[in-house]
Amino acid sequence: MTKSVSRIFYLFLFAHLFIWVLIPYITNENLPLDTIEALAWGSNLDWGFNKHPPFSAFAVEIFYQIFGSQDWAYYLLSQIFVIIAFFAVYKFSEEIFKNRKLALLSVFLLEGIYFYNFTTPEFNVNVAQLPFWALTVYYTWRCIKYDKATDYVLLGLFAGLGILSKYLFIYLIIGVKLVFFYFLKKGIKVSHYFIAGPITLLIILPHLIWLTENDYITITYGIQRTGGVGSFIDHLIYPLIFLAKQIGLLTPFLLMSFFLIKKIKPKINLKDKKLVFLLLTTIAPIFFMLITSMIMGAKIRTMWMTPFYLFFGVLLIYIFQKNIVINNLKNFFLLFTFLFLLSPITYLGISLANDKKRTDYQGKEIARLVQNKWDKNFVNEIKIVVGDEWYAGNLSYHLVSRPIWTNELKDKASEVSSSEGVIYIGNREILKKICPGVYGAIKPVGYCMIGQK
Repeated sequence: MTKSVSRIFYLFLFAHLFIWVLIPYITNENLPLDTIEALAWGSNLDWGFNKHPPFSAFAVEIFYQIFGSQDWAYYLLSQIFVIIAFFAVYKFSEEIFKNRKLALLSVFLLEGIYFYNFTTPEFNVNVAQLPFWALTVYYTWRCIKYDKATDYVLLGLFAGLGILSKYLFIYLIIGVKLVFFYFLKKGIKVSHYFIAGPITLLIILPHLIWLTENDYITITYGIQRTGGVGSFIDHLIYPLIFLAKQIGLLTPFLLMSFFLIKKIKPKINLKDKKLVFLLLTTIAPIFFMLITSMIMGAKIRTMWMTPFYLFFGVLLIYIFQKNIVINNLKNFFLLFTFLFLLSPITYLGISLANDKKRTDYQGKEIARLVQNKWDKNFVNEIKIVVGDEWYAGNLSYHLVSRPIWTNELKDKASEVSSSEGVIYIGNREILKKICPGVYGAIKPVGYCMIGQK
């Protein structure tokens, strides 16, 4: 029986990966905005960028060096991150329940949260966090249970990579710290506790150095995205909006739970160490996010919560496990199947019905036209593309020479050596003033080329 459950789980992983690579690949003309943005950063790697830490850029650049400008590869990259997270949740659930059927249900419930299906084709910093979030929770549990040095090493590694994915990972780190504090107070042996922290610090150190050298630009960006410190009314309204949105996005998950749980008789015992662990790693980060919104009067964007719900299925089943009749879940599996198919069908329908999306941008064709124009005027390769992440990033991704992207417009483009092979793309009126090269226009922007005749 356990083998059959494992087969179902791996079949689910394969089906999830296959569907969410195939559907966006056959429907989208262009990669999504955030993926192009990461690719732009990846062409000009650094230990940080104007918006985020560097991991997503490193990940896509590795894939670019292997697969080049094959769009399917980046949909695959995103799904690899998703299924690694699912796998970690499943392994953790096995440890908690000692029951593979309950572990399987813990993962199946995640199909009721659109962060783990509908939004996953767009590889970005939110998706990049998923495996490290799940693995950090899993190895925190293993550290508590087994107290093995190797588990602490892996905990430090995954926590570090999580922070390099997105700063909001810190909310999970706070939860993990509370876990160790709780178990230390309970007299649980954690003799290797001080291994993980230095490893995490070592991994993020290059980024911290970069931050100090770049005036903490990513932190400034994050504060601006939240609206900064809001007015008095913002301290009340934004947390309420945040809560309402979370309840809304969890509606399918809650509906699945209704068909899973036969009686609403929760088992809540705050002396239960497993339950406390789940609360500190799942509910505590969400609570601290809410508190942040209240204190700062800050807008919490829905997509920022992507990794926070990975263990919601585990928590729910743990609380209600005595009220679940495993052999009588026909309606649950019907709803699961419905939602599993509904998300890609909806994605497909939206993609076919709406032709004004970012993913309908003619990036390949524009790059071809630009390359032809370049070849008619210059003999050297295009080495640099200057402009914003979307327009210039698309050129960097689609052009054969894989030019470096940068958004740093120089005051005097005439100072750029023609041997560098530079394309400026952006506001055509500005380009006319600063760029004495070969002009052209691509709706809705202009371009200027500087190369060797």
